Amino acid sequence: MSQSLIPRLRQARVIPVVRTSSAALAARAVEWLRASGLTVFEITMTVPDAPALIRDLASDPALLVGAGTVPDRAAAEACLAAGARFLVCPWVDPVVAQAAHGAGAIAMLGAMTPTEVRAAIAGGADVVKIFPASSAGGPAHVKALRAVFPDTVFCPTGGVDSRNAPDYLAAGAAFVGIGGRLVDEGLLARGDRAGIEAAARDVLGLMQA
Repeated sequence: MSQSLIPRLRQARVIPVVRTSSAALAARAVEWLRASGLTVFEITMTVPDAPALIRDLASDPALLVGAGTVPDRAAAEACLAAGARFLVCPWVDPVVAQAAHGAGAIAMLGAMTPTEVRAAIAGGADVVKIFPASSAGGPAHVKALRAVFPDTVFCPTGGVDSRNAPDYLAAGAAFVGIGGRLVDEGLLARGDRAGIEAAARDVLGLMQA
């Protein structure tokens, strides 16, 4: 398993979660965010033909690309074959973790409660995705879990943005996932590059803090 990727994710602090209704909008999001200085991306399997987009992006060695909302082994293997370096599953699925490890990739499994966190660790999670973070209790919930699991790598997603991300990091998150607050489909569809770049600048400020 490619544990060497975790320091890079820690350094990045933010994983943009790209979830759009078309592959063209997803590619546009990555293009604009990359031009702003972001180099780590999670392409969710809800994006049409996500493995093809992952393949295109993963061909660039400057980018670290993963797959999100991976539902099963078949999807996991398709993404890994396309070059995904990490797999994200919103629930605990040891099969997805096994596929990731077999390809030298990182497995991020989703959890909310202490029981689920323990199950994720037992299921092979290298990173535990706290989802949905905002409705689970926000930074206070992450801090409480961190007290019980001090050595676990946590990545909260769901309701995270540049304003509350510092609170999650201070609570013990290793890094965070930011979706719609960064990858705004309305701005993308309208061609509002300035709006996307403004959101990227906020995130870059967090990375440099």
